Amino acid sequence: MLQQEALLVKLVKLVDKIPESEAPPKKGRGRPKVYADRLMIKALVIMVIRRLYTAYSLLAFLEQDTLLTGQLKVLLTDEQGRFPSRRTWERRLKRVPDSLPGLIGSLGRYLVSVLCPFQGQGRAAAVDSTALRAKGGVWHKKDREAGVVPHSSIDTEANWSKSGYHGWWYGWKLHLACTVGSLWIPLAAEVTVANTYDATVAPRLLEQLPDEIRYVLGDRHYRDGQLEQLCSTAGRILVTTQPGKYPHQDDGVEVRRIFHKLRSLAIEPFNGLFKNIFDWHGQVPVKGLRRTQLIVLGAILVYQLVLLYQFENRLPLGVGIKPLLRAA
Repeated sequence: MLQQEALLVKLVKLVDKIPESEAPPKKGRGRPKVYADRLMIKALVIMVIRRLYTAYSLLAFLEQDTLLTGQLKVLLTDEQGRFPSRRTWERRLKRVPDSLPGLIGSLGRYLVSVLCPFQGQGRAAAVDSTALRAKGGVWHKKDREAGVVPHSSIDTEANWSKSGYHGWWYGWKLHLACTVGSLWIPLAAEVTVANTYDATVAPRLLEQLPDEIRYVLGDRHYRDGQLEQLCSTAGRILVTTQPGKYPHQDDGVEVRRIFHKLRSLAIEPFNGLFKNIFDWHGQVPVKGLRRTQLIVLGAILVYQLVLLYQFENRLPLGVGIKPLLRAA
């Protein structure tokens, strides 16, 4: 009797379908890699879906003698039959965040090519940042300036920021670009400390966008001359909120109003959906910038893989992602 593959195994196998990034990472100094980068990404997919946030918890899960863990171990073993040690997992996972933005961009472009989200609608992407609260307590300004950490739960690598919606928060920012329309596809993502200005990260998002994108929609934080030039060079139009008193009276106000409405119906609901899927409306589950980048960007990659899984299995796209991941 043939053994049916578990859903988690199917999702992990989809990592092999991510196209190679156009800019391969530079070779570093020291001993060459023994295990392929894709093997580490497969492990990250398992960690995000099963909410295993350390190498130790990953290995503890894989030590269980079950059919599922047996299938997963095969996927995490190299061609020579070697399985990484705990120290290797810890060391290599620390370096994975450097490659995740490129992988997300590569998979985003591939999804646009196979899902064809722009048929019958404009070719636009929305950019925005959203608040991610740091795990543990907050480091108040007076204590920070004095160099005093009043409680060990405080993540000292995080920082403060303020928005009109969230007010003041202590933590991180997820910078994101996604398609505008009936299907939300994450196209590019970065994670920074909370006090990072959106326009400084935006160029890295723009360089990952598919060639099909013609309009980039952002709020007032993206009204920047460099971004306008980058979009113009790529044959795109940057549409942002205009300064000055409302209501605006210029000739383009009605067109911008349509674009801003489309943006608000894309990026803002997606940010809420993403946090709901992974239960991050409260705090992120890890501490430190590198570990936060690993898990949060890994979750964006998992969301993209689910869209690919739904497409290949002829399931409704973008529907029921949270219960699907829970079932895995």
